[in-house]
This record gives sequence, C-alpha cells and structure tokens, in this order.
Amino acid sequence: MFVSLQVPSKVWIEVHESGFDTPQSCDVIVQMEDGHLYTAHFVTLAYIRHQMNLSYEVTKQIEETPAVRYTALETPHLVVDEINPEIIEDTIDNLIVLETFEALFTKVTEDEADQTSVGERTSTRTGALATQAHAKVVLSEVLVITTHD
Repeated sequence: MFVSLQVPSKVWIEVHESGFDTPQSCDVIVQMEDGHLYTAHFVTLAYIRHQMNLSYEVTKQIEETPAVRYTALETPHLVVDEINPEIIEDTIDNLIVLETFEALFTKVTEDEADQTSVGERTSTRTGALATQAHAKVVLSEVLVITTHD
C-alpha cells in the first residue's frame, strides 16, 4: 500500500532566550508543499528539568502545597537532545515518515470545515488548538530566525 507523505517546503524556528549557554526551547512552524501550516514547541531535557525546578521553588514557598518537582506541558512539545536546525528538521522528517507528524504538530487552519471556534483559538478536527492570526503575526512580524528550504 502506497502512502502519500507530506513534504515540508519551509521550516521557521524561533529560539527562546533561556539564560542557558545554549538554546533550550523554540517554537517551530512548518509549511507543507500544499500550503498548510503546522506548529509545535521543541525543548531539551535541560529545559524540562529547569521547569521542574521552578515548580519546586514555587511550591516550596506556598505553605498549603508540598514542595514537588513537576512540569505540565499544555501544548505539543517534542523533546530533542539539542536545539539546532539540523536536529529539528531531521525530527520533522522522521515524524512524517513514521506518520506521527500530524498527531504531534498542531495544524494551523482558517478553513471553516476543519475547525470549531473556541474563543479566539480554533480547534482542528483532531482537537489540537491553534490561532491562525497568531501564526501570521509570528511569520510576518516576530520571526527573525532563519528559514530552511
């Protein structure tokens, strides 16, 4: 059985400043050849450990809560060894070949047939949340990192 794989035409990477010597998290927007946009957040294990330590420090200061290390990841997060374009692009390629890309990336859509309204966000049929306007602003005004064709 032949499966038609999507092919990325562009990848935008917005690295987050983290106070570490090397980047530990970034937002990634992928544009497929068919024009559809997908987004996800890439992080390292050091980023997750840092978030867990922050939670610990906060809960340590609140009398009603036991001090515990945890983190809650509310958006799609992909954990990689390090934040760099080659690793991110290779990860994307692997997810596409393994047919898990669409399950882990959020499809950004403005097609009314593919979405239901939830405030200013839209929900794709898979339940992933995205904001079309936010993606356009990131692509046109915020993102100053390199694009990889």
